Amino acid sequence: MSLGQRLIGFGVFVLLCFSAAALGAALGGPGGSNWYERLHKPSWTPPSWAFGPAWTVLYLMMATAAWLVWRRAGAAGAPVPLLLFGLQLVFNAAWTPLFFGLKMPGAAFAEIVALWWLILATLIAFWKTVPAAGILMMPYLAWVSFAAALNFAIWRMNAGASG
Repeated sequence: MSLGQRLIGFGVFVLLCFSAAALGAALGGPGGSNWYERLHKPSWTPPSWAFGPAWTVLYLMMATAAWLVWRRAGAAGAPVPLLLFGLQLVFNAAWTPLFFGLKMPGAAFAEIVALWWLILATLIAFWKTVPAAGILMMPYLAWVSFAAALNFAIWRMNAGASG
């Protein structure tokens, strides 16, 4: 595989990851609504500005992990790991519309639990193909673990008002 092909492949994975983010935001991102700001949140909630930089780094790491698997085995050589990667991206994109767009923190929590399991399955499948790819998925799993705990806390703290 030429350097050009490898770079194009990397670009495709970066595009896939950031497209999932863009799709999720387009289908229900926080936008002009101040619903989220009005919710009761735990004291350990990060400031809103921290989410963008954190997700940017995570999406780049996810893209790199998928690219490493693709580069090592190709799509035909790693269909399960790459399918899991794609599936977890779909779930990743679905969380934002559930939480922010539909204002359903309970449903979003159920969805993020499913996402967590898909990330774990992807991490394991990546690890078996390219250990470095599995390692690159670990911060994503950690962040989604934190996000799930935050989602749960917000849901419970606002159960009477927000669903």
